[in-house]
Amino acid sequence: MELEINVEDLLNKRRIESDRIEFKASWNPDDIYHTICAFANDYDNVGGGYIVIGVEENNGVAVRPVKGIQEYEIDSIKKEMIGYNNTMVPACFPNVIDEEVDGKCILVLWVTTGAGRPYKAPEHVTAKKDKKLYYYIRYASSSIRANAEQERELLSMTDYMPFDMKPNFKATEDDISAALLMDHLKKTKSRLARQVLKRGVMDVLGDMQLLVGPPEQQYITNVALMMFCDHLDRFFPYTQVEITKFPEGSIRNPNNFIEVPVIKGSVPEMINRTMQKLQDMVILEKVTKVNYQMEAIRRFNYPYQALEEAAVNAFYHALWKAFHKRCYVKSSVMQSQFSNSPKQGLFLLL
Repeated sequence: MELEINVEDLLNKRRIESDRIEFKASWNPDDIYHTICAFANDYDNVGGGYIVIGVEENNGVAVRPVKGIQEYEIDSIKKEMIGYNNTMVPACFPNVIDEEVDGKCILVLWVTTGAGRPYKAPEHVTAKKDKKLYYYIRYASSSIRANAEQERELLSMTDYMPFDMKPNFKATEDDISAALLMDHLKKTKSRLARQVLKRGVMDVLGDMQLLVGPPEQQYITNVALMMFCDHLDRFFPYTQVEITKFPEGSIRNPNNFIEVPVIKGSVPEMINRTMQKLQDMVILEKVTKVNYQMEAIRRFNYPYQALEEAAVNAFYHALWKAFHKRCYVKSSVMQSQFSNSPKQGLFLLL
């Protein structure tokens, strides 16, 4: 099995929130199974996490070169895990992946949101008897025992599965674009990118934990459609972006506006095309020549990074409305002339 992301990105905590990654210098099952339980419970619905064994950390940063673990230890760890996995209630089986970094072997435990959550894990999985079971959750970058209130919330999540991980019974393999899938895997530097054409889309989606159901009847999850379907509006109507620009302001002259063609496609495609349009329509540069220096002073009405952050947040925090309430994401842009006027600026109407 291959990791969906590049192991270097994992070690440097790129593309994944730091609280979803935990480094362990060595195999310590009593401690590690608390984290496995916490990731499987996925209390904050962030998608589980990764435990990297054989890597020391200093203030949350991986120490390089990595410490590594001996090859003979890997087989021993895998055998031990079979028994320890069954001590959890219900049993939980994280994905175990071997990787080579800095010329040494490390082990990555990829724990996804458990379908049978909430999970309990023994306080000491290595204990021979009288194993006390507790619920564990992630708090910031630590795995802690859930208190009474958190236990009640975990129990209320028993029958709840996040919308993005629910199966879509209408989708088929033909709805997934192999080109979009390969492009994503290349950008994340995953070795799975080379296997899309060899093994097929469904096998790779299975390795990415994006299929639901038994091997003989597997369904594509909603998140796979969001990422890799180029006709997303067929499954989620009105999932589109409309951009309207008011050169004189929507209050001063609401009848003077410019509309661009509707933007559709996969979520990454819509984000990229939206940012291209906003960069062309919104971002203005003012150049001021200064007598006492060679370089001119350049000012922008909006920093591109700030605009990108606003747009991406708007997508990921508001798309649930498009999926659940059949509405669309609409951006309304007012003209700014390097002015501090409160009536001028950028607005994202969701």
